[in-house]
Amino acid sequence: MNLLEEYAAVRQGAGVIDRGARGRIVVRGADRRTFLHALLTNDIALLAPGTGCYAALLTPQGRMIADMQVFELGEVMLLDVKREVKDLLLERFDQLIFSEDVQLGDVSDAWGCVGVYGPQAADVAGRTLAGDFSQYGPFQNSRTEFQGELVVVARSDGFGLPGILLFTVAGRIAALTEALLASGAVPLSTDVAEVLRVEAGDPAFLVDMTDDTIPLEAGIETRAISYLKGCYPGQEVIIRIRDRGHGKVARKLVGLTIAGNDVPPAGSRMVDGDKDVGHVTSAVFSPTLAKPVALGYVHRDFASPGSTVTIVDGDRRMPGTVTELPFVR
Repeated sequence: MNLLEEYAAVRQGAGVIDRGARGRIVVRGADRRTFLHALLTNDIALLAPGTGCYAALLTPQGRMIADMQVFELGEVMLLDVKREVKDLLLERFDQLIFSEDVQLGDVSDAWGCVGVYGPQAADVAGRTLAGDFSQYGPFQNSRTEFQGELVVVARSDGFGLPGILLFTVAGRIAALTEALLASGAVPLSTDVAEVLRVEAGDPAFLVDMTDDTIPLEAGIETRAISYLKGCYPGQEVIIRIRDRGHGKVARKLVGLTIAGNDVPPAGSRMVDGDKDVGHVTSAVFSPTLAKPVALGYVHRDFASPGSTVTIVDGDRRMPGTVTELPFVR
């Protein structure tokens, strides 16, 4: 199966990709919800067993330390994070535990994860695990078994597609993947996953968001931030931008459609005449649109759909048009 066939198969059915390279932290103890609620941007205290959310940890200056998926499993919380920031998160959290009943665990190697994405993701997971996940809402999770081992099943959309994450002991991931393929899924490669991610306009931490990013610049505030909760690190900055700055930031992450067939590399400059106005963070060739598309930061004066810029890569100059996200619905 070539990349175009794989792309079409995932968009129409379901694709399986190993998510084991991410980090997994478990948080135990009676105070785990209130502890994380005081640190993260979203409302953790209200999470009931079987629910979850997307959240971020910020510096006091409102810059991102990490983003994460938070799953309340009942006796523990499971944090799904970039592995590159897993140790930093464990260190930060550990430093802030005083008298709270909170225990931290790193299960990144002991537990693996496989993701199933596409319109038939829930059906494939259901056939594999003899369950019905078709009505699961975002972040809803439950427990089941596979070959005698515990499996945590969690709704987690990604790449612009419905998604199911399956967490289990690392030694069962290969067999679970084979079972999902036998149930009708196709392998989802990292190259096709990246195309789908950019088409969906989904920013990735350490790619389209860094430790210099304010969540409002990346446009993740509607998913990651609760404006109804109490204080957390960086909240003053977020509220000041919302209330005094009317939500305006100096730069915004936008989508760009690019004329021609050249895909600019990450880091390519964007200019208006001789003036630098931004840079590209991710770019791919979209099979659906039959043209290159990119994510990148531009000065807020150029953030409105229809604004035009020139993308510069060495001697190449590529016209780009700011486009409403997602590129493909």
